[in-house]
Amino acid sequence: MLAKRSLRWLTAAGFVGLLGGCGGSPPPPPPPPLAPPARAPSAPTALPKAPELPPLPPKAYEVKGRRDPFRSLGAATEGPKGLTVASVKLVGIIQGRGGPLALVETPDGLGYILRTGDLIGDGKVLEIGLDNVAFTVTGRPGEAPRRVVLRFKED
Repeated sequence: MLAKRSLRWLTAAGFVGLLGGCGGSPPPPPPPPLAPPARAPSAPTALPKAPELPPLPPKAYEVKGRRDPFRSLGAATEGPKGLTVASVKLVGIIQGRGGPLALVETPDGLGYILRTGDLIGDGKVLEIGLDNVAFTVTGRPGEAPRRVVLRFKED
């Protein structure tokens, strides 16, 4: 029984000693870093000059059956190619979070969702009404843009 008491006493004393060591003073701060030795200012060193190269000769683009990437796409003189406002069909109008949306379908069956300001083919969406969509269509160079309105087609 006496051995148990002394063991408890030693355990309690060790625990108190452990706690006493935890709340001591903080360790001393590290010493400040040493400053690098002062050097005498030296004259700036000049960088070696790069050798001058002769200009490259101009290269010509070889078409080889491809479209010239340096020509403007708007320079076509044969009329509009691809998607045009006249070729799309108005399928539906829905109310979205940001306003009305127009659902249009191309002749090959692709559908597009348009909102005011979107571009499609040769036109730009001006406004979307309850049963129609108004576009401004750019014509040939020198022509004024015209207004085109698409309405639901009755089957």
